[in-house]
Amino acid sequence: MKTENFGYKKLYIDGQLVDSASGEREDVICPATGEVIAQVAKAGKEDALRALESSQKGFNYWKNLSLDERTTWMLKLRDAILEKSHELRTAMVHEMGKTYAGSLEDIERLTEALEWYPNAMKNLREEQIPDYDNTHTHKMIAKPAGVVVAYLAWNFPLLNVGYKIGPALAAGCSLIIKPSALSPLSTYMVGEILHSINFPKGVVNILAGSSRDVATPMTTSKIPAVLTMIGSTQTGQKVIADSTTSIKKLGMELGGNAPFIVFEDADFDTALDLAIGLKFGNTGQICVAANRIFVHKNIYDKFLKAYVKRASEIKIGFGIKENEDVFMGPLASRSARDRMLELIEDAVGKGAKLEYGGEIPADLPEGGNWFQPTILSGITTDMKLFREETFGPVAGVMPFDTDDEVLELANDTEFGLASYIFTNNHKRIERFTEDLEFGEIQINGVKYAIYLPHGGFKNSGIGHDCSHLALEDYLVKKRVSTAL
Repeated sequence: MKTENFGYKKLYIDGQLVDSASGEREDVICPATGEVIAQVAKAGKEDALRALESSQKGFNYWKNLSLDERTTWMLKLRDAILEKSHELRTAMVHEMGKTYAGSLEDIERLTEALEWYPNAMKNLREEQIPDYDNTHTHKMIAKPAGVVVAYLAWNFPLLNVGYKIGPALAAGCSLIIKPSALSPLSTYMVGEILHSINFPKGVVNILAGSSRDVATPMTTSKIPAVLTMIGSTQTGQKVIADSTTSIKKLGMELGGNAPFIVFEDADFDTALDLAIGLKFGNTGQICVAANRIFVHKNIYDKFLKAYVKRASEIKIGFGIKENEDVFMGPLASRSARDRMLELIEDAVGKGAKLEYGGEIPADLPEGGNWFQPTILSGITTDMKLFREETFGPVAGVMPFDTDDEVLELANDTEFGLASYIFTNNHKRIERFTEDLEFGEIQINGVKYAIYLPHGGFKNSGIGHDCSHLALEDYLVKKRVSTAL
């Protein structure tokens, strides 16, 4: 397997591409080979503080531009990203192991966000409040909240950028983006694109570094008005705890543990197709992945047999553009692969049966974080595979008998992001729509788009990504009352 070398990438601070104050660099490792494919400037506390100061100045400039002026800049960035689409997609394949086909979604969501959110802002209407005494008129007006700090997960590097940069810039906020140290390369390349089009300085800053040296100084600073993130629940809890030096708006898309419920009357083939795609797409490293698969006892054996067969046919490999038949790449890190082994060991030790997989493929480079698609049956509620977010290609399948039983099992989790049900019984659909404790309920299919709200309950987050609801995280409201 041949990897590319992307050279050295600098921080993007105050409109300039710069080395870190310490001069420190960090290797970017390709998870398919274990080879170094780039170096990035590693930010420290001094860089974080400089980015905060730059963002405050950038906000003071950006908020005073008209929406039409902001839109012009955002569309200019969109066009420049589209021109570099192949380079950005290739970088994502190399830095976190997704397939080239899978990388298209990142580009689409990023560019759609830059185009869609200005229109969403344009469509916001001033809220008029009636006065019951007929002595005043009242209205609510929206204003940009201020400096935004965005902490991003590594699994969809540029999709995650789009989910934050689109609504923040459209609302009139400036933005500091901190990508994950696992996949900073493509985001740093966006910094290069911003620099190449002379994007107004300070409006967007991009830097990656350790949580201690970069995230903590930014989270505890009184400059940010908004902290937003995509990541684990544990990280979200840490950010919330550190944020209390001042009152900040919080927007968080955190962990998930999605139930995937297949009833006896479901469209079998549709449910099977989506159970494969939602579990093994992006190597299972998706917050809305089908984590716990519940199948009615009358079709359980048939479904399990078909599911194992389909999983065994998945092509694993380095998903560069030339390898179009590759469906599943490596896990993003060696620790992630080790965790898959731990989950399987825990489940089998508590009585689960390994139906397929569970091994490291022998025909792929030893330096890569390869793992087979894996299916276990006989899952019980005391297993880590039931309790924890898997974030990898290991599926647990459970039979159920009654609607009451599966509803209780589905809701038996600290998470509440996505859920999926397959049935043609309308009364059942009404009940599960009402009683499933998840922010998203997808029935007999799956749809994600920039205009559809994405958010969760319980430990899965605060607020929404995507749709007009995301703008709420970046706006503050004023009541204006005028005496008649």
